[in-house]
Amino acid sequence: MRLAGYVLASRSSGGQMQTEFDHIVVGGGSAGCATVARLAEQPGAQVCVIEAGPSDRDIRVKVPFGLVNLMRSNTRNWKRQTVPMETAGGRSVSVPRGKMLGGSGSINSMVWFRGTRGDFDAWDLPGWDSDTVWSAFNDVEARMSPARLPHPHPLSEVFGAVFAANDPNAPPTPERQSAGVFHCNMRNGARWSAADGFLRPSHAMTLTGAEVDRVSFDGTRATGVTLRDGRQIIARAGVVLSAGSIESPMILMRSGIGPADDLRAAGIDVRLDAPGVGANLHDHPGFGLHFAGTGSGYGLTLAQLPLWALSPFQWLLTRSGRLSSNTVEAGAFYSVTDSETPEIQTHFLPFMMGWKGRAIVWGAGYFADVCLCQPRSRGRLRIGKDRFTPLIDLNLFGDARDLDMMVAGVARLRALLAQADFGTRRAPEAFPGPDVTGDDLRETIRMRAGTAYHPVGTVALGGPLDAQGALKGVQNLWVADASVMPRITSANTNAPSMMIGWQIGGFVAAAAAERLAA
Repeated sequence: MRLAGYVLASRSSGGQMQTEFDHIVVGGGSAGCATVARLAEQPGAQVCVIEAGPSDRDIRVKVPFGLVNLMRSNTRNWKRQTVPMETAGGRSVSVPRGKMLGGSGSINSMVWFRGTRGDFDAWDLPGWDSDTVWSAFNDVEARMSPARLPHPHPLSEVFGAVFAANDPNAPPTPERQSAGVFHCNMRNGARWSAADGFLRPSHAMTLTGAEVDRVSFDGTRATGVTLRDGRQIIARAGVVLSAGSIESPMILMRSGIGPADDLRAAGIDVRLDAPGVGANLHDHPGFGLHFAGTGSGYGLTLAQLPLWALSPFQWLLTRSGRLSSNTVEAGAFYSVTDSETPEIQTHFLPFMMGWKGRAIVWGAGYFADVCLCQPRSRGRLRIGKDRFTPLIDLNLFGDARDLDMMVAGVARLRALLAQADFGTRRAPEAFPGPDVTGDDLRETIRMRAGTAYHPVGTVALGGPLDAQGALKGVQNLWVADASVMPRITSANTNAPSMMIGWQIGGFVAAAAAERLAA
């Protein structure tokens, strides 16, 4: 039968139906959608994207402020948790990951940063130098059209002007000390995800609600995937894993590719001993300052209740108002040592956020955090006896220098907030409180810090993968998502994830064309 412009061929094998394509992309998130678009450029290509979650056809996805609700969803968020981490006071922290078309790009704040040129040059890998990567970003941004948040809160405008030399209309950049209102991937006041920019125009076959168990092999050649419900799908040219930094290594390990001892302990036959699968896990650690005061930022107050009641109609009619906020409206980059390259990123949210276990609480206020641009600590992801539940250890503050930088970052952030011209909207610091400094602050950060939700590095280029994203030791198997980053980029990772999908999708397409020509 013919579907979405591609031929769907089926064969019967052992009583099960096997659907056949040229390429299978596992994961319909930010990187996966870009990968699919690149593969679908081949004339006559038969491409299938397999997504564990549902479609993104949900009003909460389109409404920017809807992310507040989606982050609590059990069906559209994997809601992963770390193991208790000794280095962070024995705590587990949340690792939210999108589980729908668009992936984490359907539940995030849409903040758009490439990173720095130095981030990519430091990878020191052919095809990933900053000039090549910048050209790929141009291609990606032609489809995504990132632009300045259209209706920021007055507090965000003011915070974005804390460094007076900045162009107020330009976004801040991790290349230098800067601040400003963020640029986001939105169109007409609504989320514009990779599913919109890449997947839908590709007309590729899309299979939702289908969790992949493992990659299928014929010897050392990947031939397709087996779903968790037992269905098999064939890939003639190859399989690309784009399920993200948690799920991609998990699929590899369930396929027998990973650290041999861990696989045997989980009862999995070892196909390829690959110690680098699951290693090098890291994220931007983050710690926030909370400010509370009437007349400051958005929040739940008697005066604001009528405005919240009207906000759905305002968004529907004019695509403006508080529901058009991505919540993370502005921010800054700065150093706490003599480094010319910023070491800290701050995200500024003009919203009252709770700090006692609930995010939404009564009152008005604002929030600003300290995130390390280049953390030194590295963790690991392992597979447990339950093969579908990852054991995630971010090893936060495993390198004590990260905690030192965070303490210094809070001091600098407090100074920046003090000099911001908030006027009558200024609110006092409610948590941890201005008197919490020195060793007390250090321990508070250790016991309360989380991350910016940017896990990377678990199937790194130059490690388990070659420079084109192909898994070493097997054929016809690639990885294309944030897990391939040898080192994290110095800001939000959504845009780099799309660029990675675009680049590796191009490598896979070129390999397929070369085989056809031969």
